[in-house]
Amino acid sequence: MKAWESNIRKVTPYVPGEQPRQSNVIKLNTNENPYPPSPEVAKALRAMTTGTMRKYPAPDAQPLVGEIASFYHLKPEQVFAGVGSDDVLAMCFLTFFNSDRPILFPDITYSFYDVWAELFRIPYERIPLDEAFRIRPQDYFRENGGVIFPNPNAPTGELLAPGTVEEIVSHNRDVIVIADEAYIDFGGESVLDLTDRYDNLLVVQTFSKSRSMAGMRIGYAMGNRELIAYLNDVKYSFNSYTMNEAALTLGTAAVRDRAYFEETTARIIRTREEAKKRLAELGFLVGDSKANFLFVTHRTCPAKEIFETLKKAGIYVRYWDKPRISNYLRITVGTDEEMERLYAFLETFLAAHAACD
Repeated sequence: MKAWESNIRKVTPYVPGEQPRQSNVIKLNTNENPYPPSPEVAKALRAMTTGTMRKYPAPDAQPLVGEIASFYHLKPEQVFAGVGSDDVLAMCFLTFFNSDRPILFPDITYSFYDVWAELFRIPYERIPLDEAFRIRPQDYFRENGGVIFPNPNAPTGELLAPGTVEEIVSHNRDVIVIADEAYIDFGGESVLDLTDRYDNLLVVQTFSKSRSMAGMRIGYAMGNRELIAYLNDVKYSFNSYTMNEAALTLGTAAVRDRAYFEETTARIIRTREEAKKRLAELGFLVGDSKANFLFVTHRTCPAKEIFETLKKAGIYVRYWDKPRISNYLRITVGTDEEMERLYAFLETFLAAHAACD
């Protein structure tokens, strides 16, 4: 080892889903929305001029923060915006998780959580999900340095009811609890209303899924103004201008088009529910996902074999070679046409696989 290497901060990085470069693939591996953003976004983009790039963007992320606040009936000082929910969540870890006690999150969950904990040297503990891959609220009724979990959870898609989330929050009043609601718009009920009663609860959402803007990188946190002020203090100490002018302008346009948002999320929900039935008919065990993806395992064919065969055919899904989930696949809900091609391929492949057994 070189002498200077002893001072390098070494972490095992988060591994994102594969981003294939070819255009003729069906991409169902990174939970992107299969539909384009609101037409209002395209209109706002055409109206932008290069002159806006000459100046720094608004450090308080206006007018986007104001539009988000209006959408959720909040005050602007109750909203924090960042470069995707990953940026927002990283700021949350840095701001709120500074105890000697471990923070708690599920053992099967968004795999960035332990990366941030390692990066910021935060003690943590992974709490096992039950046999049905559900969070047991009572497992979080103990001393800790903070709690975070996605709802619906990822990659399982399992949803906690607001009352169950409240149980966790009410048993952890001396620490910050973060509900990561990246997928809440696809069939869940947000716990945002609980922030009126619990000053230690922060709700995080994103434009990447339900608003079709993963490429624009917009995320936000909502809670009481004190928590948001603390987040802004850390942000301004790190990078005052985190969000570019295009993100602020186009994100604002997206929020204003409520009708399009509701239409596309409803389409994805319909396709997801149909996919549950179709995949079950093909021999998959399918969880009751309330997200824009399904978490499945086949009764006879190994997940890794299905994953590799699909990839060769230009159909990308997500696979993790990890304990407890090494025989599961996560399949993003695509358009109806994309899903039909998936079903057709699986039907042929699985029939051939059965014939070889």
